[in-house]
Amino acid sequence: MSAAVTMLARAEAYLAERRRLGFALNRSGSLTLAFARFADANGHDGPLNAAVVLRWAKEEAMYADPFTWAKRVDVLRPFARHLADDEPGTRFPEGSPFGRSHRRLPPHIYTPAEVDALVAAARALPTGFGAGRATLPTLLALLAATGLRISEALRLRCGDLDDAPTQLTIRHSKFQRTRMVPLHPTASVALRAYLRKRARLGSVGPAAPLFLDERSGEALRYGAVRRAWLRLTADLRILPRGGHRFIRIHDLRHTFICRRLMIWQAEGADIDNAMLALSTYVGHLSLADTYWYLQAVPELMALAGDRFESFGSTTEARHG
Repeated sequence: MSAAVTMLARAEAYLAERRRLGFALNRSGSLTLAFARFADANGHDGPLNAAVVLRWAKEEAMYADPFTWAKRVDVLRPFARHLADDEPGTRFPEGSPFGRSHRRLPPHIYTPAEVDALVAAARALPTGFGAGRATLPTLLALLAATGLRISEALRLRCGDLDDAPTQLTIRHSKFQRTRMVPLHPTASVALRAYLRKRARLGSVGPAAPLFLDERSGEALRYGAVRRAWLRLTADLRILPRGGHRFIRIHDLRHTFICRRLMIWQAEGADIDNAMLALSTYVGHLSLADTYWYLQAVPELMALAGDRFESFGSTTEARHG
């Protein structure tokens, strides 16, 4: 890399090119820019090398653990390949210096009492938090009732609700797919109540954001939700029961999926057909992503065991 061209300039050009090709690059783009600024600030003016990548991965990480470092290294791999096309001297860490960068830890499955406590605490949160006493409890309850991703919920527009409202249209989801999400009657009632309050905060036209920051009147952003979430969970002192060190907003989605599977198990439903419906409802790209819950959550291991025992009995009967 020429000394006259900063790493940040190269990163910005790379991201602009990728986005023109249709890649969103939200988190990976932010991390790539963060690395470029780090490299420039530390006087790195030559081709990319392994030392600066490893240093950034460890020194600038929020959590000091090898898995976090490994994920940060992996984020930069496409950028490094891009640089190598023009700079033969580009060098990137070989192999997996910090170990695996992909894993799926068991989630925290909230009890109904914990969900109720979170929503109630959101209603009592001090007004200094931008999410607000009307918006935040409605958002958290919707996540728990539908299993939406937080990103999907924050992108909702008022026009994504039908008139009743009994159904949501989820547009431009994680995999740029659109799906319809029917709502339970209790969720419909709660959304109608929120929309009445929402009308006092700003426009409810079809293109208007469904969830507003109650301080600014602008679209609610993840940062505001996260700040409120950290306050709520610290106050409630809910201890994580999964593989993560803290309870997460995303675990509301995991909880919805697992509770639905447990209900079907108790009702004796045809799990294979139910899985297909659930996978479609929550927007999984692969049915395997839904089946993962059978082995990842202790409460569902019995269901996996019953399925294996049934499969073994059927196989034995055929060949016995």
